[in-house]
Formats: sequence, C-alpha cells, structure tokens
Amino acid sequence: MNTILEHLTGMHVLTDQVIAMDFLIAAKSGVRNYAMALTEAGTPEVKAVLARHLDEAIDMHEQITTYLMEKGLYHPWNPQEQRKIDLQNIQTALSLPS
Repeated sequence: MNTILEHLTGMHVLTDQVIAMDFLIAAKSGVRNYAMALTEAGTPEVKAVLARHLDEAIDMHEQITTYLMEKGLYHPWNPQEQRKIDLQNIQTALSLPS
C-alpha cells in the first residue's frame, strides 16, 4: 500500500503490526506442521532434517514474538491488554472504506 493510501485509511500505524502478526501466525503454523511431520518421519535422516527445521521454526517464532512484545503490539501473558489491542484493530478494520 502506498504512503498516501496508508494515511487515508489509517493503516500507516498498523502496517508493521499487521505484517508481523501475519508472520507470527505463519510461524506458529510452521512449528505445528514440522512437529506433526516429525512424528511421521520414516527414516532417521528425514527425522533429523525435520528436527532441524522445527528448531529453526521455533527460533523464528521466538524472534517475531519478541519483536511484537518489544513494540508493545503483542501481550501473550496479559489477556486484558491484548484484548484492548485486538478491539482497536477491529475498530480500525471496520472503519476502513469498503
């Protein structure tokens, strides 16, 4: 989205948050998928590769979570604060022109 449209829609504030949260959701999915695949691995070699990828996916998830927490955009241990942020995001999405 270009800068003018971001400001007109109010998305300039949320752009980093939206991208990072989407990335976090994808990372969580990757961790889950690697863990499931690891339990189904047929050979020790495949299991080793999947275990390495799982470790990397967990590290990536941690990096994204840390980024969001440092920016004050994600509060996994404070549901009340996270709820406020989620409600603000919902209001912003609802106020976007259709």
